[in-house]
Amino acid sequence: MKYAKPNFFYAMIFLVFVLVKPQELLAQTNEPHLQNLKQLTFGGDNAEAYWSFDNKKLCFQSNFKKWGVSCDQIFMLDINAKIDTTKVPQRISTGKGRTTCSYYMPDNKHVLYASTHLGNDSCPPEPPPSKRYLWAIYADFDIFIANEKGKIVKQLTTEPGYDAEATVSPKGDKIVFTSTRNGDLDLYTMNIDGSNVKQITFGLGYDGGAFFSPDGSKIVFRASRPQTEEEQKDYKDLLSKGLVAPTNMEIYTCDIDGSNLTQVTHLGKANWAPFYHPDGKKIIFSSNHHSEKGYDFQLYMINEDGTGLERITNNSLFNAFPMFSPDGKKLVFSSNRNNGGTRDTNLFIADWKD
Repeated sequence: MKYAKPNFFYAMIFLVFVLVKPQELLAQTNEPHLQNLKQLTFGGDNAEAYWSFDNKKLCFQSNFKKWGVSCDQIFMLDINAKIDTTKVPQRISTGKGRTTCSYYMPDNKHVLYASTHLGNDSCPPEPPPSKRYLWAIYADFDIFIANEKGKIVKQLTTEPGYDAEATVSPKGDKIVFTSTRNGDLDLYTMNIDGSNVKQITFGLGYDGGAFFSPDGSKIVFRASRPQTEEEQKDYKDLLSKGLVAPTNMEIYTCDIDGSNLTQVTHLGKANWAPFYHPDGKKIIFSSNHHSEKGYDFQLYMINEDGTGLERITNNSLFNAFPMFSPDGKKLVFSSNRNNGGTRDTNLFIADWKD
């Protein structure tokens, strides 16, 4: 849902800000699809902002220390309210453990998200130092539903292992999520109440960050598919340690039952954070395929059949987590533009122009 979703997000932020000096960030250029661009947050790492069904609110994750959190927690923004940088947004999560992948429920009053708090009240440890970019698959993640005041009203998953990256169908009847309950990172669907869980992807590799098409008939997601024996062994070895190397992924689609699995992109490097365009025929996503060194992430759009690749953003070296509002009029995304040379990543909203 929805980059980590989250741990992948931090790996990419590391690539941008450790390997690239702030003064080397690209100057702003024309982005004709994004009109009336507005910055919503002003500090910390803010990501995975997702719309309420009524187009009025956003839920998102942040680790902004000034808001009193030690690692990612879930917050809410009213997009029509006046921005007050002195005020802490409404926190939806408990403040315990680490959270990720929030998404509004159809009633616009409840939010689902994944949290590790049942395993430990403290933030889980970061992955150990490595020469390559790894992120953790925390086995304590489970999916919960809470009201906007932060009260958990239901736990949707109870299986051992990682359960996270959940998003809700525009039809309001299904949830798709990523789980390791079968020993691999695969996609599953369940009814809105957590019943009728079904596995829908089966290929070896990481399947995650899934979203439904506007009519609820299809799912778009990011996936790694290790091909050689060496690649497969490396993937399995890392996963056995609760780790993934998120550097080679492509965009895929399938029907909601997993049939008609189709690889959309064949670009190489990391293609991720996909979301359907309101017409249901195009997909917007983040990619570094154009970058020689791998740390320049821009938003792109592509037809469902893999044709018509178009670059959407040209400003800053990190742009990701795009989501169209349910009415198709606006786009929210995360970017490190306009951060004053800091390491902050903020939320931006724009009117979308086709």
